[in-house]
Amino acid sequence: MKSNKNIVIIGAGLSGLSVAPLLAKYGFNVSVLEKNGNFGGVAGRFSSLNFIFDTGPTWYLMPEVFEKYFAIFNKTSSDYYKLIGLDPSYRVFFKNNDYIDIRKDINHNADVFEKLEKGGGDKLKQYLEIAEYKYNTACNEFLYKDYNSIFDFLNKKILFEGLKLHLLSNLDSYAKRYFKIKKLRQILEFNTVFLGCSPDKTPALYSLMSHADIKKGVAYPEGGIYKLPEAFFKLGKELGVRYLFNNDVKKINIKNNKAVSVQTDKDEYEADLVLAACDYHHADSALLEDKYRSYSDKYWDRRVLAPTAFIIFLGLKKKIKSLKHHNLFLTENWEDHFYTIFNKPSWPDFPSYYVGCPSKTDPGTAPGNCENLFILVPVAPGLDDNEEIRDNFSNAIISHLEELIGEPVKNSIAFKKVTAHSDFKNSFNYFRGTSLGIAHTLFQTAAFRPSHKSKKICNLYYTGNYTHPGIGMPMAVISSQIVSEMIRENHG
Repeated sequence: MKSNKNIVIIGAGLSGLSVAPLLAKYGFNVSVLEKNGNFGGVAGRFSSLNFIFDTGPTWYLMPEVFEKYFAIFNKTSSDYYKLIGLDPSYRVFFKNNDYIDIRKDINHNADVFEKLEKGGGDKLKQYLEIAEYKYNTACNEFLYKDYNSIFDFLNKKILFEGLKLHLLSNLDSYAKRYFKIKKLRQILEFNTVFLGCSPDKTPALYSLMSHADIKKGVAYPEGGIYKLPEAFFKLGKELGVRYLFNNDVKKINIKNNKAVSVQTDKDEYEADLVLAACDYHHADSALLEDKYRSYSDKYWDRRVLAPTAFIIFLGLKKKIKSLKHHNLFLTENWEDHFYTIFNKPSWPDFPSYYVGCPSKTDPGTAPGNCENLFILVPVAPGLDDNEEIRDNFSNAIISHLEELIGEPVKNSIAFKKVTAHSDFKNSFNYFRGTSLGIAHTLFQTAAFRPSHKSKKICNLYYTGNYTHPGIGMPMAVISSQIVSEMIRENHG
């Protein structure tokens, strides 16, 4: 039954796009205000010279999260896009001609580990068995629940089985219990980048991510990751959601401690409820008067921010032989790189980085006999960012890539674009130019993340990567489900 209540959602990124259809299904009149001219937010898309680039997330993990979401509408992902399983799931480079392929076949991966460390194959299977337990426990017990206090988090499952979930140890020390060879630990720890943290600060609970990428495998939506926000947008349109682009929100208007409207640079939109699906810090500090803020400047200054992404988009007039769809370069002294992100913010000299090459799987993303490269280097937020720095740093990364793969790249560049701090800040109002939000340290997990509900305004809510369950596309979709249920229960 249709409600007479109007919900205004701020932001048409993944969070805003995924929450809008849910609220429309629950009967609310939904309007989405977006600063930019199109939907997707950081998970956008652009094209140039017939090269098509996804601008943000590139890994499609935890497919069951998306299927569970679409099932709410009696649909499946296949109603909107075709998934292609990747094999190998990804290639890991350590140095020139030294790489490992991680495949869907667990026995293959066990053999790889065994060759590098005696007994490594059996230890990998043990590690993944426990990772699967953590993964299933998290999906069934934690991820889809809201937490108002630490006591909500410390339920019976945590109290009785907390040791098995390894909440109080860090991922690096946990991996060292299994493997002496650093390369093997790096393969199991690299996904902390997806959580915006370093292995020595990430709770060992998150070893569950190894189940997601090694055992469950990695997929790719034909046409690019942008197919996911595109699916949410189409679903919203089917359900009557109104999308208003090029509307830069300037203020959430409050009257008698209730949000009554949202003011943009173009118009004012009346609201019975407001849901901020934009950067949490921006909404809390820039769109509200100080007396209505949930968190102080002191609170935000104490948060451990996740890295931002230094991204190089390259269109090449040639094919690259040694790359797969997903590729990781993990430097031997990667602790130095993490130090420049979390301890002493600075541009790294020898960083680890990711190279996506979607044209290996999806030829439509590049012209014939060409290649599409997406190079992402995690760096500290808040660094100086100008054209000279971008040119020097990107050229150094491309030079290293040439050395790593043993093939020239620079002389084949048809298109190049760099995205970094100021782009995330200017385009999406991201706090200090971070592209991810706050990191998943122990005290920034579950109940310790910013609340879905305003502490001062009864009809103001938040969703996205700052809230529980956190960073990543699957987490954004789960956060949308959590907050939509809260709104339905409180205001339905």
